[in-house]
Order: sequence, then structure tokens, then C-alpha cells
Amino acid sequence: MSFFKFPKRIKLYLNLSRRLIDMDRPVVAVSKGANRYDTVRKVLELIYDDIAESIKGKRKILIKPNFVSDSIQLAATHVDAVKAILDTITPLTTGEVLIGEGSYGDTFKGFRNFGYLKLRSEYGVELIDLNSDEYVEVSIFDGKFREFPIRISKTVYESDYRISAAVMKTHDFVIATLSIKNMAVGSIIKPFKSRIHQGYPAINLNIYKIAKFIPIHLAVVDAFKAMEGDGPVWGSEVSMGVALAGLDPVAVDSVAAYIMGFDPMNIGYIYYCHKFGLGNANIENIKIIGENIETVKRRFKPHRSIDKQLNWRIPQELLSQLDLDP
Repeated sequence: MSFFKFPKRIKLYLNLSRRLIDMDRPVVAVSKGANRYDTVRKVLELIYDDIAESIKGKRKILIKPNFVSDSIQLAATHVDAVKAILDTITPLTTGEVLIGEGSYGDTFKGFRNFGYLKLRSEYGVELIDLNSDEYVEVSIFDGKFREFPIRISKTVYESDYRISAAVMKTHDFVIATLSIKNMAVGSIIKPFKSRIHQGYPAINLNIYKIAKFIPIHLAVVDAFKAMEGDGPVWGSEVSMGVALAGLDPVAVDSVAAYIMGFDPMNIGYIYYCHKFGLGNANIENIKIIGENIETVKRRFKPHRSIDKQLNWRIPQELLSQLDLDP
């Protein structure tokens, strides 16, 4: 049997063409492991070169964990996930590294309860309560789609490299909370944080508007122990042993939602971020490396209000009339 062999020139062209095609596809890494630190470190190693290139020259780097609760560990970003991020990025930068969060509870109580205080001496990072920060204003919508201002942490806004260290959880308003919502809502200063909740249609648009205002440069979703049911605080543990990461937070959140058994396009803020160009939510157009997502996929039990949450869509005619710039 004879085989056709491409000339060397054509082989080089085909390889270059494949690389160019891949350049148009965001990369999402997925890892699975036996402990949280190693799982998160492994997923970051899968995209190490991309992280190194993207963080080059950045002077103010913010890691944003999720402390929706200051006392329930399952609802909050575990310190081991943040350590894995720090061990990955600190050799790559001479910039200032900050860890900032604005908890619904007491941020520094969360830092204490979850073991973050020791990071100051171990890594030389600064811990910041975003709720006590100076602020910048951004406009969002109320339930009748009238604009009003809220306050966003100035530290988040001025950081030139933002890392969202999120937890995979179901949610009571937007189906799933992942990297985008973690950065957007956690950066709002209390008491303005509660004002984002203006009904299902408005909150999804509001998350998109804030995500555009303070874009994420590296998205990390810790799903070593995830949450299903009545998230983002009172849900049940799901032992996944998984982590996800990528430079396109829309792609990362879409893959995470798919792994949870949700259609990413049924999650309003992911849909809007995709529709208006913040990233790619089409699973078929995302390059997934590491674990096969079909082998780690599990259908999460949604929040009991899921049927109401799905009513986030608004007529295209109204959408086209709204000012979607933050």
C-alpha cells in the first residue's frame, strides 16, 4: 500500500494554517487532581506560556477571590487555590500583587477564617477590603431599565491585570456564578452591591456592563469542591476534583457551565458577554486542553428558583435602545 506524502513546503503551510486557526479560538484548560493546590497549579501550567505573555510588563496585579460568605468555606475561594495562582504568577512579574475582595459579610473576617492572613508574610502581598476602598462610578439598570450609578472599587479599576479566582457554584439569580460574576459583583462597594439585584433581566445586563468596565485578564474556576442546589451560599457540596483556567473569561465560564450541565447561552450574562464581544461562549469554537470535559461533566442540581431565573431575556427592540456602555 502506498501513501501520499505532502511536500515539505505544503506541510509547513498546513501546520501554520492550523496555528492561525487556533489563534482565533480561545483556549480553556481543564485539569483533574487529587488535591486542590495541585489541581489548580496543573491547570495554570497548561497555559503557562499564555499567562507569562499576558502578564508581562503589568505593574498592578489583582487576585479577586470570592467571599460571598465570610464563614462558610464551601461558598468561598479556598486559600490553596490562591496559593497555586501566586506560585504561578510571582516568578513571572515584578509588579505589585494585591488580593482584594468585598464580601457581603466582613471581608477581613473572611481573610482570617479562610487562612489568607499568612499570605502577607509568605508572599509579600497586600490584602484589601474592597468595601473600604475609594471608588469610581459606573451606570447600571434598574428593573425598568433606567440608568443609575453604583460604586466600583478604584483598586479593581486601576489594576492592569485582574485575576478572578472563582468557585463553581449554582446561583439564586443568574443560574451559575463563575469567574465573570465573581469579579463584577465582588468589586461593587457596599451598600451598592445589593442594588445590582433589579430582577432577572436587569441583573444579567448589569453584570455584562460591569464586566466590560473591569475586564478579567486571567479566569480561574476552582471546582475541586463545587456547590449545587441553593447556591451561592447554602447549596450542597459536589466533589469534582476539577479546575479550569484561561485568558478569555467568557470561554472559561461557558466551559464551566457546560460541565455543570447548563447551556451557557441560557445564562444571561454569559450570553450578553458573548453577543457583545467580550469573549466566546460557543463551546464548539473553544479549544479545550487537558481533561476531556465529557468525562468530568456532571448535571448539577440548580437552585430551586431556576424556572424564574430563565426569564432574563428582553425583546431585541428594547435591547437595541439601551445604552450598554458602562
